[in-house]
Amino acid sequence: MTTAEETREKTGLGARAIDPAVLADLRERDDAGRPAEPFTDEEGGAPLRCCLRKSEPGEQIALVSYAPLRRWAAGTGAAPGAYDEQGPVFVHARECAGPQGAGLAFTGAHRVVRRYSAGGHILGGRLVEAGAAHFDAALAEAFDDPAVALVHVRAVEYGCFLYEVRRP
Repeated sequence: MTTAEETREKTGLGARAIDPAVLADLRERDDAGRPAEPFTDEEGGAPLRCCLRKSEPGEQIALVSYAPLRRWAAGTGAAPGAYDEQGPVFVHARECAGPQGAGLAFTGAHRVVRRYSAGGHILGGRLVEAGAAHFDAALAEAFDDPAVALVHVRAVEYGCFLYEVRRP
């Protein structure tokens, strides 16, 4: 087992895909109120938030609008106010098996780790270099702060939500 895997096993920190019940909603009507429009991904490589892997050529996927902080806040009673955002995410057009394994996803590129309070307010962020060990260090640093309730991992290029990590 690598050091990164040991850290995740010990801390319980891991990537959380979009919940299957939420995915079912998004496949009908997304968080912007639009119906999903499935399409065939001819090239592959789209980061799927339902199973936390890249799409394969020929898979049926959909690009939907998702409000991760709003969905989290609805379950916790938080009031993110102006920090509530929605943005595009790729998901399988139909139900899938979900993530295979408990590791962190999409660690092969620079990402932003954005920290949120229990009230849903941004507490800060950090640019993270590619590599699981860098992600583990950034998450450990984030959750060393007792005010941090959850973290969003986001793409640098577009700022898109990739997945969340919650306090264990």
